[in-house]
Formats: sequence, C-alpha cells, structure tokens
Amino acid sequence: MSGFQLPSTALPARLTLTHGRPRAGTIYVGARVPHHDGAETPLEMLNRRDAFFPFRAADDEAVLLVAKRQTIALAVDRAPITDPDRLSAARELRLELVLDNGATLAGRATVELPEHQSRPLDYLNAAPEPFFAITTDESTHYVNRAHVLFARPRD
Repeated sequence: MSGFQLPSTALPARLTLTHGRPRAGTIYVGARVPHHDGAETPLEMLNRRDAFFPFRAADDEAVLLVAKRQTIALAVDRAPITDPDRLSAARELRLELVLDNGATLAGRATVELPEHQSRPLDYLNAAPEPFFAITTDESTHYVNRAHVLFARPRD
C-alpha cells in the first residue's frame, strides 16, 4: 500500500443512514481545495463523484466507508456564511422536510439564486448534485435529495 495520502481535516458529525439510528462520529474533508481558500466543506465532500466517504463512529475505532446513496443526512455544527458579498446576495427560505425514514427536519436554506428563481422549488431543483443544505439554530444538515419525500415551504 502506498504511503501517499492527501491532507484532511476531521469534523465532528452526526450520520443518518437508511437503516439504524443516527450515529455521532467524525467525517474527513480535504484540508485544501483548488477553487477556494480553506478546507473542503462537508457539502463539497458529499457532492464529489466518489460513491463512499470515511466515517469514524464515536463508539468504534474502525473507520467505516459509508455509501453516499444510503446516507439520508449528515449534520455538523452550524457554520454560518461569513463572506459579506455572499451574505448580501443570499436569501433565506424556511422549509420543513419529511424524510423517507419518517423524520421531519425544519430549518432554513440559504439561497444564492437569481431573484426570479428563488422559490423553495427552485432551490430544491437548482443543482444536479445529490446533497443540499438546511440549517437549524444548532446544526447544518446536508440532506440527500433522494431521501426527501416532500418539503413544505414555511414562509
């Protein structure tokens, strides 16, 4: 096995899979990415083409290679947008999601879309990537679109 390894950053997270209960643990994101300063975000990691990502459960020493398709959501401590240009262009939408495991998630989506395309439907359909973000007061939840039964706009 090669000793080559890209630098990564460990982040505490809560993982919800299609089976079992949510688990606390650690995910690993790239320490650097070519298209912006700083570390890769969890959303960027989840939306990479890779089918699996590493997760170390808090109650287990082993690293699990988790299938993204079986991931309903991944939550990390809230990380607000700090870029003033992005904040001035962003709009918040309040949404309630009903997921296929029976859970409900209510929060806010930060929308950076043209004004004429900034409805909740536009946000949910805006990107071809499988995961999108919903923020609560405590956490940012990266939700797999394939596991959303429906969304209710709350504005």
